[in-house]
Amino acid sequence: MVSARRLLGKLVYGSRYDKVPWGQRVYVRPGERLIREAQWRRLLRRSPIVEPEDYQARMPLGEIEEFIDCTLCGEPRMQPLYEPVGEDGKWRYHVVRCPSCGFLYRNPNIRPERLGDLYAKGYSKFLTGKYAANRQRRYQLTMDAFSPVFDDGAGRRLLDFGCGAGLFLELAEQRGFDAVGVDLSPDSVAQANERLTRGRAYLGAPEDVPEIAAGGFDVITLWSVLAHLPRPVDDFRRFRELLAPGGVLMILTVNANSLLLKAYESAWSGFTKNHLMFYSADTLPVLLRRTGFAGAGYAPFYGDTIEARTTNLPESLRARLRRTVQATDGGNMLRAMAFADEEAITRWSGPREVRRLRAEPAATKPAPLDLTGT
Repeated sequence: MVSARRLLGKLVYGSRYDKVPWGQRVYVRPGERLIREAQWRRLLRRSPIVEPEDYQARMPLGEIEEFIDCTLCGEPRMQPLYEPVGEDGKWRYHVVRCPSCGFLYRNPNIRPERLGDLYAKGYSKFLTGKYAANRQRRYQLTMDAFSPVFDDGAGRRLLDFGCGAGLFLELAEQRGFDAVGVDLSPDSVAQANERLTRGRAYLGAPEDVPEIAAGGFDVITLWSVLAHLPRPVDDFRRFRELLAPGGVLMILTVNANSLLLKAYESAWSGFTKNHLMFYSADTLPVLLRRTGFAGAGYAPFYGDTIEARTTNLPESLRARLRRTVQATDGGNMLRAMAFADEEAITRWSGPREVRRLRAEPAATKPAPLDLTGT
């Protein structure tokens, strides 16, 4: 059955853009950018800002959930915007916006000690099924986009945080990195270790593994992990401690400023069952600044098949896609590189622009990361 949205698109645009992947159509169809931006502004105008007491009084709280303030700035008030629902109706949650810093997050959120409940059973089957079919291609494209960071791993240590079934660790080995990973899914860790030849994946938190807890990593990667972290400030302080001088942290996550979010609202593909928080190029620097990073740079995301040129677009549409993505939100996925210090910026920034961050003074030492839910 054709949705009303797709039917309307057919009526307005005909079949001229049918060969453009659906994730990129909002960036190439004439006038759509203005429509989606206006749609977003209208949603913000019509959505009231509420006090936490009023919100909590009307909102059900699940067994493993808790109400939270804005993780980035501490603002207790919120602006309810979305209510994503799974296709089978077995899950739903509410997404709110911070009226002070614009951060989008799930509220109620998952209690950190119960995070493991989301991954205890069958998660590796998801990671190695349809989801994984083109993952390594996406990893390759992103590594190339952040050249020269991943060009040559010889003599360099890499930690893949949330390594899943080891699909990226396998590529890191091929590029010469001394690679290790951690994950909270037991069956995923087992599959990763079957895949690897030199590296190893561990179950649990970095501080549970002596060779990881010692730090000194040149690269830490978070592939589609950031949206899963309920206490990102503590986590990122730990990542900063684990990096060697000149080290970098690579982040791939869904983009909360995407035109697709503004178009599809609660039906946006970034609202998945286990996602907790949603970042953009405006809100991610707040997290990085608070946790001691010196700078941040970004690589636009044009779509996997577009970048790999397995989708053949006329050059006029390809150029329009590039212009719109670069002028607006950076694409449906947020690809970011966080630099530990000025040495890292000098060595690894390449041709991209780096946004310098004035780090806050170090606070008390963060509590150990608990990835197991125990």
